Amino acid sequence: MGNVTESFHGSDIEVIAERYQIGKDTIIPYASNVNPLGFSPMARQALLDNIDAINSYPDRDYASLRKSISKYCGCLPEQLILGNGTSDLIRLTMETLTPAKTLIVGPTYSEYARTATMFKSEVDTYMLKNLDDFEMDVDMFLKALNKSIELLVICNPNNPTGKALTREQMDTILARCMELEIFVMVDETYVEFVKDVDLISSVALTRKYDNLIVLRSVSKFFAAPGIRLGYAITNNEDFLEATSNNKIPWNINSYASVAGVMFEDEKYINLTKSLIHTERNLIFSALSTRKTIKVFKPEANFVLIKLLKEDQTAGEVFDYCLKRGLMIRDCTDYEGLGDKYVRFCFMKPEQNDNMVNTILEIV
Repeated sequence: MGNVTESFHGSDIEVIAERYQIGKDTIIPYASNVNPLGFSPMARQALLDNIDAINSYPDRDYASLRKSISKYCGCLPEQLILGNGTSDLIRLTMETLTPAKTLIVGPTYSEYARTATMFKSEVDTYMLKNLDDFEMDVDMFLKALNKSIELLVICNPNNPTGKALTREQMDTILARCMELEIFVMVDETYVEFVKDVDLISSVALTRKYDNLIVLRSVSKFFAAPGIRLGYAITNNEDFLEATSNNKIPWNINSYASVAGVMFEDEKYINLTKSLIHTERNLIFSALSTRKTIKVFKPEANFVLIKLLKEDQTAGEVFDYCLKRGLMIRDCTDYEGLGDKYVRFCFMKPEQNDNMVNTILEIV
């Protein structure tokens, strides 16, 4: 098994299994950032009880699903845009706005830049720095905004840094963007993992600003990437009308609609939050004792680590962990990071102990 020369996405288990000639069932996916408790039991039962839903078209307006989501996140059903995962909503936003220039706060998820480029938008990146722990100085950031920017993209909490802007900080940014006529897309894929969602989420700000769209997904927190269900919240009536005209009819399948009961599974939601909060604190404390790495304090369900040994690369650490059945994320392909960063998500306690001990063995 040689050194890794490329980076893999968290869903690339089959590719890795074939490349490394190991069984995919032996690999624990610490790169996927998916809830370790698995799929919501309530949603699982709903799917089993409604297996024959595949025989008919879903409700064209998805009224029941919209009601569940709106109650869950505190918005009106008519403010929702449903999509085939967050990727679909990113594409729909770019297609609807066709921004001449897009500013992306990085380092972050590459799909924003890829999709913006696909729609002929000039892409610029406001790169946060390791020396500042990848935390934004909002006053300095506001000075970088100007009228040439038509779309601002912020992942909050951010992937891969795990850092989050508060709602108060977002309020300040949105107010300035409103003055400059900049539309803002906030991706909250990981927001439900934070300690206090109300302090971070921008959903409530959609009632104050109509230059805002907030994206969410069930892929990570609800451990349902295969359902392909994403949703967006905005109060911009023109945008809502335009996306309604642009989107494909029945873009959400019947099973995704049935599984919407996951938003009502309070026991599962609370267990997830408790588990992640506890494990996040323990993992950060354990890793922070090692002087040969820099650990960035996480807000979501994963942690970013910088390797400080001069002769050690992310690819080598990835390789070492994979030999032990642990698939972490080599972050070399993230713009603004390089080959000194790795990321892994939080699993169940015994799995996390194994992951931390393995990392400490190699770093």
